[in-house]
Amino acid sequence: MVANHINTHTHTDGQTTPATSVLIVEDSPPQALKIKLALENSGCRVNWADTGLGGLAMAQQKGFDLIILDIELPDINGFEVCKKIKANPKLANTPVIMMTTRDQANDAMTGLEAGAIDYIPKDAFAEMVLLETIKQMKQAKILDNERMNGKLFAG
Repeated sequence: MVANHINTHTHTDGQTTPATSVLIVEDSPPQALKIKLALENSGCRVNWADTGLGGLAMAQQKGFDLIILDIELPDINGFEVCKKIKANPKLANTPVIMMTTRDQANDAMTGLEAGAIDYIPKDAFAEMVLLETIKQMKQAKILDNERMNGKLFAG
C-alpha cells in the first residue's frame, strides 16, 4: 500500500512548497529522460508514459498538475490524447503542453484547438522554454490555483 502524500520542493530561501506533479507522455526514452531530468532538477515530481493510452490511464489514476504531451505516439496521436483529456471532467482543467518535433504552424494550431495551453517545438532550447513556461505558470498562479481549488491533485 502506498501512502498518499505531497512531495515538497525546498527553495533557496528555505521555504517549501508542494512539488508540481508532471506527467510526460513521450514514446522516445532518450527524449523522455532528458525532459524528466530537467523537470526534476527544477523541483518537479515526474512520471512517464510511453503511449497515449498509457498516459490517459495514468492521468485518470493519479492526477497531475501538468501534462507534457508528444504528438507522434505509437497508439493514438497527441492531438487525440489532448482532446480526450479535455473531454474528461476529472482531467479537463489539467494544463497540457505539447512538446514535439512537429514545428509547422498548422500543427501548433491543431494542438491549441485540441486544448493545449502551449506548443513547444523540440529543438536545442525546448527544455529551457518548457521550464520558463512552468515558471511563468507558477508566477501567474495557474498551477497553484488549480491545486488549491481541488481541480488538480497530487498523485
